[in-house]
Amino acid sequence: MVKDNYFNPKRTINCKGKIINLSSPVVMGIINIASDSFYDGGKYKNRWEVLKQSEKLLYEGAAIIDLGAASTRPGAKLVSPVEEQKNILPVLESILKNFSSAIISVDTYNSSTASAVIENGAHIINDISAGSFDPKMFDTIAQYNVPYIMMHIKGTPETMQKNPFYHDVVEEITGYFSVRTEKLKQLGVRDIIIDPGFGFGKTVEHNYELLNKLDYFKIFELPLMVGLSRKSMINKVLNVQPDGALNGTTALNTIALTKGAHILRVHDAKPAVEAIKLVEKYRLLQ
Repeated sequence: MVKDNYFNPKRTINCKGKIINLSSPVVMGIINIASDSFYDGGKYKNRWEVLKQSEKLLYEGAAIIDLGAASTRPGAKLVSPVEEQKNILPVLESILKNFSSAIISVDTYNSSTASAVIENGAHIINDISAGSFDPKMFDTIAQYNVPYIMMHIKGTPETMQKNPFYHDVVEEITGYFSVRTEKLKQLGVRDIIIDPGFGFGKTVEHNYELLNKLDYFKIFELPLMVGLSRKSMINKVLNVQPDGALNGTTALNTIALTKGAHILRVHDAKPAVEAIKLVEKYRLLQ
């Protein structure tokens, strides 16, 4: 019998009538159509390639497709809503047309983009800024009442890795989420997911301290998403490039699962799905 009720919560998120049950962790598959994304930038040059990758992720067990048109790699500048929507709306339409049962998250920090993609069928908004880049974001989420993933970031993608400093990284992130989750709840937003933001304004040491204490975030009693896939906290330790970081990604995802992660945001669905199955089997015997 599973003893850790946080790992195996009885909770769901409502994605415009499509229900995701998080009593068992799920996988979110990443598709970046921005040309300068840190790992797969420029990989998907047309809609056919995006559809092919969407099919692969769904076939391998991804419960959610996370579609992004703005790079958030270190040093990247913020993208205008006009440019973002020009790139993302045709791709979103194509995915939903070909995979009508798919649940689509859109990775955006622009409220007008959030509004546009929700109107065009997206189910979830994934905001790296937790509303800090666009003051209208929280009201937009409340208006449409869709699930909202709020991530911690220190600075902006352009500045975040310029000597980030914390007195206590876990304490600071906890305060950050406390303020923002309360605002969202006051606006009536029901489905909130938190993401501690590995690699976003954090050194390698900050990232590993955060991973070590990941289970602390159960105090929020909200689903927890982690994005560790092929990031520098793996590459710098193993001395590999992102394309050689799959084994490291699986290792860290496994640790995150044992500490309560509900959603694994990854470039590679199959290894993450397998990690979930093995960790669940192991925990059933605890």
